[in-house]
Parts: sequence; structure tokens; C-alpha cells
Amino acid sequence: MRPSSLRWTVARLGSAQTLAWASSYYLPAMLAAPMARDLGVATPTVFAAFSVALIVSALLGPLAGRAIDRHGGRPVLVATNLLFAASLAGMALAQGPVGLFVAWVLMGVAMGSGLYEAGFATLVRLYGRGARGAITGITLIAGFASTVGWPLSAWMEVHWGWRGACVGWAALHLLVGLPLNGWLPRIESAEMAPAPPVGAPVATTGMPASPTPDHPLRTTVVLSFVFAVTWFTSTAMAAHLPRLLQASGTSLQAAVAMAALVGPAQVAARLLEFGCLRRLHPLLSARLAAAAHPAGAALLMVLGGPAAALFTMLHGAGNGILTIAKGTLPLVLFGPAGYGARQGLMMVPARVAQAFAPVLFGMLLDGLGAAALWLTTLLGVVALGALWVLRPRPTP
Repeated sequence: MRPSSLRWTVARLGSAQTLAWASSYYLPAMLAAPMARDLGVATPTVFAAFSVALIVSALLGPLAGRAIDRHGGRPVLVATNLLFAASLAGMALAQGPVGLFVAWVLMGVAMGSGLYEAGFATLVRLYGRGARGAITGITLIAGFASTVGWPLSAWMEVHWGWRGACVGWAALHLLVGLPLNGWLPRIESAEMAPAPPVGAPVATTGMPASPTPDHPLRTTVVLSFVFAVTWFTSTAMAAHLPRLLQASGTSLQAAVAMAALVGPAQVAARLLEFGCLRRLHPLLSARLAAAAHPAGAALLMVLGGPAAALFTMLHGAGNGILTIAKGTLPLVLFGPAGYGARQGLMMVPARVAQAFAPVLFGMLLDGLGAAALWLTTLLGVVALGALWVLRPRPTP
């Protein structure tokens, strides 16, 4: 495929992913409070509905990945635009907690088949092992989802109310997201090797033999654990970072300003991965990224407030590269055949961990203050050790 065609594919898919993340994962931060007031429920009830959506997305991930392996990403992603629009319309029409939860369950179906894992599987189905750079490209674009989504949700809520904001996002899926995903390239062939059983070595199709792990089942388990740990930490920080920084000795204003550094740090790290680290094995860049959060947390716990900005940037940088690693490590270690189904299966523990992260870390933060950071620090150290266990065979 021509480089210009690849760039257009990355641009379209990255833009569609930005819309998908902004209208789902980043939606409650701006709309949960007005939703709760209007529906007569507590704000945590809205976040509980969001957690249900994340669990549903975990269960649907393997099925969506298998569908992409067989049919390509375009029909699956186009269908998710319709699901996103329907779930957002359902929220706008909700008159109580039952309608709210039903809408979020439908949102979970859309998230499980329309966020990064589906985007990564789409690129691998199109480009095989050459998808690593494209995976980095869509994360670079969609890394601005919160930057775009939060202000736009806030603007729509002020001018149209939260129900109007949901309708606005639904309209964007139909008018913008649907054409973007509909313009993705068709797969050249409808045939592809089925997903291998978990633990079985994977042979690539139509390309030279590639290295596979000496212990595929162990590698699958290790990667699933690492992804679960990193998504738990990422979601916990997304929900509680300003409050954590305050507990470490910074003012509210400084905490909010420093928390805003996460997004730029993620994008900067992804640019570094796209430029310099792409020459390295993705396992090495994943190890470096996994060390970033524990290193920053150690500095914050020792030095307190003066290290808050450095902690935030290290956390953001590590999280930015680990997001790419979630797409590239399974590709490099197992190959492209059956990628979507394998990726969906490995992300099930991560989605479940993500669903419970805000509640669990919030309880620790309430009880222990800044010492709650010990949990994510220890988990990060264990994840780093797990990545050191992986030893792919050299390419023959």
C-alpha cells in the first residue's frame, strides 16, 4: 500500500478514535454531575453505570476482535458508530436510573468493539507486521481526545444541557465518525487464519516465519497481567490525580495545573516512540515505560509537593508509551494471525481492572492519603518485573 494511503488511513482512523474516546470514556467527567441532578440519583450512580459499561466492553472485546480478524475493521467500526449514537440518544431520553443503566450497557457494547483494541486490530488486519508505526500514529491523534472532548462536552452542556450534549455527540458519530470509518480501506481478502488457541504458537500468513515466544501461554498471561496493572493505574490516576497531588502537599490550583501535564507528556512520549524508540524492540520501550510511574511515585513520596510536576510528567510519558505497547507487543510477540481475538482476550482483565480502579483507589486515598500511591507503585514494579521475564526468540 502506498505511503500516502497509509497516512490517510491513520488520519481517518485516528480522528474516528478521538471521537469515540471523547464521547464515551471522557464523557462522565463533564456530564455525570448534571446527569445525576436531573435524574434524581447520586453522582456515584452515574459512575457505577460507567463501570458497568467497562465490564460489558471487556466481555465483548474478544468477539469484536474475532469479527475484525474475519471481516476487517471497516464493517465493525461502522457498526460501532451506530451503537455509540444509539447509546448517547438513549442517555438523552433516560428518565431515571433504569434508562441510564440501559444506555450505558449499550455504550459498553460500542466501547468493547470501537476503541483502541478494535483500531489496532483493524490496522494489523490491513498491514500485518507493518502496523506498528500506524498504531503509534492513531494514538498520537487520539491522545488529544480529552483535550477536545472535555471542553466540547462542557460547551454543549452549558448551551444545550446534558441531554443536548448527548444528542450532539450522537450526531457527530453519524455525520463525522460514520464517514471516517466508512472510508477505511477494504481488506484484500476475506480469508485469514483463525485465531489460535491461547497458548499456541502463531504462524503468520503470507509472510516469512516470525519469532514467537518460547512459552506462548506464559507470555499471554504475563501480558494480560501487565495490561491490567497499567490500565488500573492509568484509570486511578485519571480519576484522582488532582486529589492525590493535593494530599502530597500541593494547592488545589497547582494540582489542577500539574494534572493537565499528563496529556502533553503522553503525546511527547508517543512522538519519542515514533521517532527514536521505534528502532528498538517494543519490549524494551515497554520496560522503560513501565518504570516511569514507580520512579515518579518514589520521588513524590520522598520529596512531596516539589516533585509533583515531575511525577505527573513521568506518569503521563509512561502511560503514553504503554498504550502503544498494548497494540504492538502482541503483534511482535505472536504475529498478525488471530491478532484481534487474542488482543480482545488479553484485554479482558484490563477492562475489569479499569472498571474498579476509581472506586478502589478512591477508598485508599480517603483512608491513607498520599500513601495510597504505594499500591500503584508496587503494582508498577511487579509489572516491570513481569516484562523482564518475557524473552522472545531471535528471528531465524
